[in-house]
Amino acid sequence: MAKLVYGLNMSLDGNVDHTAFAPDPVVFRHFIEQVRFETASIYGRRMYEIMAYWDEDQPGWDDAERDYAEVWRAQPKYVVSRTLTAVGPNATLISENVEAEIRRLKTELTGEISITGPVLAGSLIPLIDEYQIYLHPVATGPGTPFFASAPPPLRLAATDRIGESVLRLKYVPV
Repeated sequence: MAKLVYGLNMSLDGNVDHTAFAPDPVVFRHFIEQVRFETASIYGRRMYEIMAYWDEDQPGWDDAERDYAEVWRAQPKYVVSRTLTAVGPNATLISENVEAEIRRLKTELTGEISITGPVLAGSLIPLIDEYQIYLHPVATGPGTPFFASAPPPLRLAATDRIGESVLRLKYVPV
């Protein structure tokens, strides 16, 4: 059985905003290895549309960006959307019976499945086995909160320092 993990970058004021802060080279390398390790990823529509950037090579990419694109493209992706009618390569659209489909994936796959996107994760709280907060020392002001709805009671399971300024906080439901 696979473990469902919700993880994203978060500011000190609790927001996720990919335009407000970018990972430094050490953190970016960590994410490359994290994606390589994961069995699959589940995205909401908005997050998938942002991440689809990695489907096609971009001029000016450095080696790390090419490495990330390679592992992202190879990873199976599941996209939860009621509005999309098609998704890109190595992606499967889930438009109905979302909770049942995620339960099926957890049962059929082994390893770690990441779920990305606060709204989607907030709708699937009973299925999430671990929360990974990548805490960055910035404040974004108004924005999208990491927790789109109230999380369950959580217990701190581990902390890791990644690079010079990011902490990964791992929490599990109690």
